[in-house]
Amino acid sequence: MPTTLSRLKPAVFLVCLIPLGQLLYNAWAGDLTANPIEYITHFTGDWTLIFLLATLSVTPLRKILGWNEIIKVRRMLGLFAFFYALLHFSTYMVLDHFFDFPAIVKDIYKRPYVTAGFTGFVLMIPLAVTSTAAMIRRLGKRWQQLHRLVYVAAIAGVVHFYWLVKADIRRPVQYGAVLVLLLGFRLVMTWAPRWRFQKFQLFQSFVKPSILAVFRFRQTLCFLETLHRIVSGKHWSFWND
Repeated sequence: MPTTLSRLKPAVFLVCLIPLGQLLYNAWAGDLTANPIEYITHFTGDWTLIFLLATLSVTPLRKILGWNEIIKVRRMLGLFAFFYALLHFSTYMVLDHFFDFPAIVKDIYKRPYVTAGFTGFVLMIPLAVTSTAAMIRRLGKRWQQLHRLVYVAAIAGVVHFYWLVKADIRRPVQYGAVLVLLLGFRLVMTWAPRWRFQKFQLFQSFVKPSILAVFRFRQTLCFLETLHRIVSGKHWSFWND
């Protein structure tokens, strides 16, 4: 068990750095499209949502699959979500507005999608600051209450993306659908304690094998897609364009 965990955390850490590595490589290769600022903004925003959803998926996966070790990487996934959110906001503040704070404040006030995105980012700050073991001990039960803000931050992020796009809403809808499933699972496990165990048995006996099969199939597709894009020199994408 400790050996598995000692291998899991470094592997997850390296995987979380892959998007940053791709972005740096594209910048070095001059492959940031005709609008580099927009590309970096969208790229970092996408990965912020992906890591937020991955963070929220840890508890359902642990309960459904019985994989208790995965809980040890939840904090790392959350911190990487904040890291990419910080890159996202920094791109907006530095490259897009070049520290023009009056214009930034006006933008946040007048544009709803900017307001939603900024709200989500601000909510993630206390979550990142209180992610240390010392803060967990100091806050006690209040720590769990505080970190429920991650759901609000994720909702704000999806709303931000949905309001941002003008025509093709497929990707924000995909993110939103995953978030609804995760929120629904949380509500079921919280508000239905009397039949929680029966539902868990159903998950273990029927739903678990089905989810595992779908998950492995999706992993295979992602691997083949990544391999194809590496060979063809295209960008990676875990979602259909």
